[in-house]
Parts: sequence; structure tokens; C-alpha cells
Amino acid sequence: MIAETVCSAVSAAGLGIAVVTAYRKRFLAAARIAAYSLVPVGLVMTGVVGWAADTTFSPTAWAGFALLGGAWLLFATTRAVERRSGGTRKERKAAKAAQREAVAPAASAPSLGEGARPAARPATTPRATGASDDFSDIEAILKKHGI
Repeated sequence: MIAETVCSAVSAAGLGIAVVTAYRKRFLAAARIAAYSLVPVGLVMTGVVGWAADTTFSPTAWAGFALLGGAWLLFATTRAVERRSGGTRKERKAAKAAQREAVAPAASAPSLGEGARPAARPATTPRATGASDDFSDIEAILKKHGI
């Protein structure tokens, strides 16, 4: 009963403020204030306020909210522990297997990286002149990278 009276008073005050705002020729703001002030009366008429008031003063409802909070806390804790430990054993085993299979066993030496075997330095050749000079630079670069 008190909740309905408070909601009605809030709506009446909001509609009064909307009238004053409209009198000042701010019609868009007045319409917005009127819309907000009609919400409490609408909630009273649909019964939401009565349900909320009954739920607020019910020890059973508070016990239910406590159980929901405990369940959420358990979910959050298990997620945090799972993330910190790196997942389940099966996931870790699969990750290790994938890591081992990352390099193909029959791969050529350049695909294994520079640390696989030292690349032999090509002997320096005298530079040619003319058009072949450009190609010798490219050849030197390619030989340097083992291609």
C-alpha cells in the first residue's frame, strides 16, 4: 500500500515538472520527463510493485537470492581456477601434442630456421658490369638467405 502511494506521488511530481518545462517552451524535454514520470504508475498498475514489495520482505526470497549468489560464486571460482591452471589434462595433453607436430619431420633445412644448420657463405665473386650487375646483387641476396 505504501509502495503504491509513493509511486503515485513520484508520478504526480514528475508530471508537474513536465508541465512547468512545457510552459518554458522546452517541449521535447517536457515529453521525456512526462514519459519517465508515467513509468511508476504503470508499474503499480501491472502489479510489479506489489510483487517487488512482497519479495523484498520475504525471508524465503532472500534465501533464494543467497543461493543464486553462492552458485554464481562457485561458477566464477571454477572458471578462474581453470584459466589459471591452463585447462583440463586432456586440453594440456592436446596442446603439447600439437606443439610437437608443429614442425614437419621431413621439412627442408631452411624451413626449420637458421639454428638448424649453419649456412655456408658463398665465395665472393667479382662484380660484373652492365645488366648482369643487377642480377648478381639479387643472386647474392638469395644465396645469403639459402634460396
